[in-house]
Amino acid sequence: MTQITARVPAELVDELDRAASSLSRSRADVIRQAIEYYLDDLEDLSLGLAALRDPADPILDWKDVRAELLGEPIESV
Repeated sequence: MTQITARVPAELVDELDRAASSLSRSRADVIRQAIEYYLDDLEDLSLGLAALRDPADPILDWKDVRAELLGEPIESV
């Protein structure tokens, strides 16, 4: 494993220590998991934005989607 160093405010370290203690984990474990979650979220966000920018991706009307999922008739405009 590679070791990295970061400077963080004392308040954040206090929160980190409380979280690690309540989870019975080390600081490193909590930081590693937080980074993994952040990177997963960042990837999901990136994929979502790419889909929104794709002109070939149709824009769906929420009322129509909801009606279809619930088996209700779709209102015509």
